[in-house]
Amino acid sequence: MVFSGKQRLLYLYLREGWRRFSRRIALGRSTAMRFAGSTPDRLIVAPTDLRAIDPFVAEEILAGRFPLAGRVLDTEGESPFEIDLPSHEFAVRLHSFGWLRHLRAIRDDAGYVRLRQIVDDWIGSHGRTIGGISWEADVIAQRIIAWLSHSPVVLRNAEHGFYRRFLKSLAFQVRYLRHIADTVCDGEARLRVRMALAMASVSMPASASAIRKASRNLDLELDRQILPDGAHSSRSPRAGLELLLDLLPLRQTYVNLGHDVPSRLIPCIDRMYPALRFFRHQGGELALFNGATSVLAHELASVLRYDETAGEPFHSLPHANYERLSLGETVVIMDTGRPLSIDLSRSAHAGCLSFEMSSGRNRFVINSGAPKFAGERFRQMARATAAHSTVTVNDTSSCRFSHSRFLGPIMTSGLSAVLVERKDEPGRIQSIWASHDGYLASFGLLHERDISVLNGGRLLRGRDRLSRGDGGDPDAASAAIAVARFHIHPAIAMRRASDSEVYLAAPDGEAWLFACRDGELAIEEDIFFADPSGVRASSQITVTFAVAAQPEIQWTLTRES
Repeated sequence: MVFSGKQRLLYLYLREGWRRFSRRIALGRSTAMRFAGSTPDRLIVAPTDLRAIDPFVAEEILAGRFPLAGRVLDTEGESPFEIDLPSHEFAVRLHSFGWLRHLRAIRDDAGYVRLRQIVDDWIGSHGRTIGGISWEADVIAQRIIAWLSHSPVVLRNAEHGFYRRFLKSLAFQVRYLRHIADTVCDGEARLRVRMALAMASVSMPASASAIRKASRNLDLELDRQILPDGAHSSRSPRAGLELLLDLLPLRQTYVNLGHDVPSRLIPCIDRMYPALRFFRHQGGELALFNGATSVLAHELASVLRYDETAGEPFHSLPHANYERLSLGETVVIMDTGRPLSIDLSRSAHAGCLSFEMSSGRNRFVINSGAPKFAGERFRQMARATAAHSTVTVNDTSSCRFSHSRFLGPIMTSGLSAVLVERKDEPGRIQSIWASHDGYLASFGLLHERDISVLNGGRLLRGRDRLSRGDGGDPDAASAAIAVARFHIHPAIAMRRASDSEVYLAAPDGEAWLFACRDGELAIEEDIFFADPSGVRASSQITVTFAVAAQPEIQWTLTRES
């Protein structure tokens, strides 16, 4: 049965309404008394945190200035938990306590006293009142992991009263998170909840049955979310990295304490490493698809040093639906899929058939990526097809996303089918052909894209075609205008070589020539969302063509030096 747009929207509203009703019934009345219980007398172990620390951030926090989510909040002596915060993202970062890792740089007793005061402020103002950002499931999970991992710093030389309040609050949060775990939306947050509960079961006093249950629940969620090819079900390259940063210490904690490691934990970690390498350009950066943003080099290195599956990256991720072409020093990574479910579309981008291209240590063609710290307007802009190196029709995205606060940012219409064919001649040529129907309902058009890497990686040849659903040329009366966009990394210098050519030069002198004699070629202003310093200006190459008169364009990228 094929649903109209209105029928699908009605279905989504009914589905979300039922989910919220079921969650409310499952939760019942959430009160502090309901989740009260015995206080553990100690912590058994503090799992390792693989994330890097910054002593400067520690100094700022101890001085009452919180540099989080791209903002700096000067508390002027007030508790950060009782004043207005600059953004939602800042609030999430503050209440999740990931910044605790920087406080490992403390070297004096005054610093430890100040840190305990900050934690005590949270316990006093938010620790017993369930609700708001601080009690969202993913925030609780991150806070539990942070409190457990950095408990030696928080509790160093602590007086007995604070020690008891800390453990009591931690146990309360664990009990509440355990109760709501089944109601968390599908995706990375749900898996992180299970990871936090598993970590708490072995880091705090617990019965053998409780440890086994947490382990079993983690196994079930790992099986659901880590695909057979090792990618995360969100299809985001960064999700795998973020999860490994917590899964690796969790594995080691089980081993160090002599507990049976969850049966799916080690196999899943072993699968995730090849997928992480698949998305890694030769310069060390992760590809910018489906919510991925800048990654600090030492974060990636801290995870990859535990990789025991070393080998060449796969050519394909058949379950996540990505393809990788690699010849000589040239790497092309292409998105050939769509969200795997409605819930998982909450973080998806409309970037089907987009690609990134790097050569050696230089990224040339990229996607705009997702902003690490930005408002909702920038986040939604980053999800649009125009923010990806692919073709748009009439300035319309290939997927449409909900702007309803009730539904959340899910995909409401767009892609329903993506076809892919791959042809390789080892050492000579690697090619991908793919098509999607994201423009079929709106404009009666399919988008086909061919990309080939040949000549030892010195030539990239591409073709974009828009056709009717039956494969024929578009109707002569079609008013559709298509734009093929090639977002260029901000480090790359560009200049026009001719009306149909653009010269691209990397800082180290490597140069490529982009050429397209079809359509109208231009260099235009652009926005790069994924820069480590924040959203910044950049440039893009565009090729504009009228679909009725010219349904196909061909283009090349040729290495000059």
